[in-house]
Amino acid sequence: MARWQDQDGLIKIVILLFSSICCAVALNEFLIPSDIFSGGLNGIAQLLHWGLVATNIHVSTGWFILAFNLPIGIMGWHKIGPKFTAWSFANAIVTSILAIVIPEVSVSHNALLNALFGGILTGIGIGFPFRFGFSTGGMDIIAMVLQKTTGRSIGTLTLLLNSGIVAVAGFFIGWENALFTIITIYATSRMVDTIHTRHQKMTALIVTSHPEEMIQDLRSHLFRGITVLPSRGGFSNQTNATLMIVISRYELYDLKNTVNRIDPESFMDLVTTVDVSGNFFDEATQERLRQMRNRVE
Repeated sequence: MARWQDQDGLIKIVILLFSSICCAVALNEFLIPSDIFSGGLNGIAQLLHWGLVATNIHVSTGWFILAFNLPIGIMGWHKIGPKFTAWSFANAIVTSILAIVIPEVSVSHNALLNALFGGILTGIGIGFPFRFGFSTGGMDIIAMVLQKTTGRSIGTLTLLLNSGIVAVAGFFIGWENALFTIITIYATSRMVDTIHTRHQKMTALIVTSHPEEMIQDLRSHLFRGITVLPSRGGFSNQTNATLMIVISRYELYDLKNTVNRIDPESFMDLVTTVDVSGNFFDEATQERLRQMRNRVE
């Protein structure tokens, strides 16, 4: 069964190339020509590029992105592990190369369109790698290191960094450019949230006449608790069981496949879950449990 977390290397390479193209095009075709800045380290790279251009020194934004990611990649390799860092660093390298190679040409002379489409493309370039288990490097690796070493969120640091980018853009270029930068950062965050849905949780209520087979199959793919509720069909008057399971949205593909394969006549109701309390395994815990089970087998 194809699953998000088990995609082979070829699929990840395609996603990596697609992501890098999106980010590089967003920079060179939409943001840089209009002096609009993205968030994170790419935004800092743009500011350095803009500062040097103002002094008649032209250094591509891609070189700055590459320079930032070299020490960050080394730190991530030691603190996070080779697999996530290697894919993320490769993504950052390809993005840097494309940002150097692709010419800086303005697709549109409308600053609002450039801000929106630059933010959307950047969000696409960030969201899909997250969905397939790696990142675009930079602040993403720093976030992982901070979470792993301190257990704290990077939200405050990211907010301060992006606020600094907006402030610099406002003071040195113009407050109109700063406002367009805010639009870009917002569009990026919304697109990432749309694509990268791992943090979203759902409750599935599955009415089936084959509860034992379904529970056994679900347990082989999902490390989630399942509550069995005895039930009876109001129309058919036949006894059945209702299975209740809370999942992350990225697990929905596996869940639907299992339910349709075991009992095509079953009924499934999906409800958005606002919050959970108790023992809800995150992805890292699930991966450890999966490795333990594979060693036992």
